[in-house]
Amino acid sequence: MTQNIADIHADIAALLPRLRRFGRAVTRNKEDADDLVQVAVERALLHTGQWEPGTRLDSWLFRIMKNAWIDEVRGRARRGQVLAPAEAGEHVGSDPSEAYVHRLAVQQAVGMLHEDHRLVVGLVLIDGMSYKDAAQVLEIPVGTLTSRLARARESLQALLSEAGAMTRMKQ
Repeated sequence: MTQNIADIHADIAALLPRLRRFGRAVTRNKEDADDLVQVAVERALLHTGQWEPGTRLDSWLFRIMKNAWIDEVRGRARRGQVLAPAEAGEHVGSDPSEAYVHRLAVQQAVGMLHEDHRLVVGLVLIDGMSYKDAAQVLEIPVGTLTSRLARARESLQALLSEAGAMTRMKQ
């Protein structure tokens, strides 16, 4: 079944919240995530003809985002720039809500993960993508995805336990 261009564009627009959520998980920075989504959507719109009808549009877009992020990281490394989202912890303690503090701790812990682990966490745990679909997006076997996810969960648990211990020590 072939879709016309307007339908594909509407489907891409409907995916924007999921793309943005994945972008934030991968980049650890709101502005970088927005830029990444913009680059991915621009590439998708320019190369709509490369998408094969009958395949998952979301997987195709997530793969474009993953590749765009790899390009960006490599470019930054060549320019000697370091990713340092200092503003992520800027407002800790200014909001008395415990949920806010926990959310920041989780965001910081996810940000400390190795990039491969951040990608699987972003796709599976944050976006809710199935293991099979996430493995296709990342172009890895499902077994590799599950082992990376298990290691990422262990790392997150350790990082969050350390953060909790540090918080209790400060009180």
